[in-house]
Order: sequence, then structure tokens, then C-alpha cells
Amino acid sequence: MKTLRTLIALLGLAALATSVAGCDPDLVGEWVVEGAGEAQVAPPVEADGVTLMREEEKLARDLYQANFERYGVQVFGNITASEQRHMDAVLGLLQARGLPDPAAGQPRGVFTAAAVQDLYDALAARSAGSVEDALRVGAEVEEIDILDLQRLLDETDAADLLDVYGGLLDGSQNHLRAFVGQLERRGVPYQPQHLDAATFAAILAGR
Repeated sequence: MKTLRTLIALLGLAALATSVAGCDPDLVGEWVVEGAGEAQVAPPVEADGVTLMREEEKLARDLYQANFERYGVQVFGNITASEQRHMDAVLGLLQARGLPDPAAGQPRGVFTAAAVQDLYDALAARSAGSVEDALRVGAEVEEIDILDLQRLLDETDAADLLDVYGGLLDGSQNHLRAFVGQLERRGVPYQPQHLDAATFAAILAGR
């Protein structure tokens, strides 16, 4: 399966920007966006990245919430709460730049970008097979988040973006460890789907 980064690249980030015009949650901190009272002028790549992350964090939240309701496994409930904080942090970045919110008014499982919608639908269908399938999907979502966040961190020098994206990255790594740990306790091995083996091993080791 393609990563969300690849799916969005196929559509073109500029097209995405146009289309939206109209574990342990305690490890994820609260972010304050400096200058939130003043609309900043966001470069196109920066605007595209913030918009993408708002939808990507909603995808994770909505998916985990649905899986918590379906299976009652607490890891989904814990990480749902964490993903909501992630969404709130990214919303602050959008507001600071006067950018439209692609998640505004959207119910669970509904997304502005067609690529995100397609990805959510595919992952939701896979999650319905069993709790193990849902945990594997959770781990894969976190791999996608990690790759996208690493790319976005490399593309900016804005202090507020570095702060928020860094916090999201720490959270996604923690969530990946949580999902893999749940699978291991069930005797189910997990191999990385998108991260290289060395990066995956380093994250599991907490490095």
C-alpha cells in the first residue's frame, strides 16, 4: 500500500491545497503556537504540509475511535485521545496562518482530500477483520505518520512547525511501539510496511 505521502504526491500538493479551500497520551504535550493572534503568510509547501497533517491526524483519530468501539481494546481509546490533541495542535497552526480547516464540519470517516478518503476507507475495511488486523493497521498508520512528519520537519525552519511536528513525531513513535507491543503480547509478529528495518528497530528500542 502506498504511503499517504505518495498518494498526495500523485494528486499534487497544490491540488490538495485547492481542494480544501471551501499509546500513552501523556507523552504528547500541549503546544502553543506563537503569534496565533496574527495571521502569518504561509509559503505554499508549508501550507500544504499543515493541511495534510490536519487530515492525516483526523484519519488516525477516526480510525482508532471506530476500532475502540468495535473491539474495546484500551490502546485504541488511549491513542484516540492523543490523536485529538494532535489535531488540535495542527488546527492552531492553520489558524495562525489564516488557512482553511479541511476537517471543519466533517463527521467521522469523512475527509476533504480524495486520497485521504480512499486511504481511510481501505484501512477501515482491513480493520474490520479482527482485532489483530486493526492493531496492524494502527501500526501502519503510525509508520505513515512518521515518514510524513520526518519529511515536513526537513522542509521547514519555522519555529512553531518544528515544535508541533516534533511533538507529533514523538507521539507517533510512541503509538507505533504501543501497537507493536499489543501484537507481540498476542503472539503476532509485525514487520514494518514503510519504514526501513533499521529505523523501525531504533524506534522500538526508544532511540
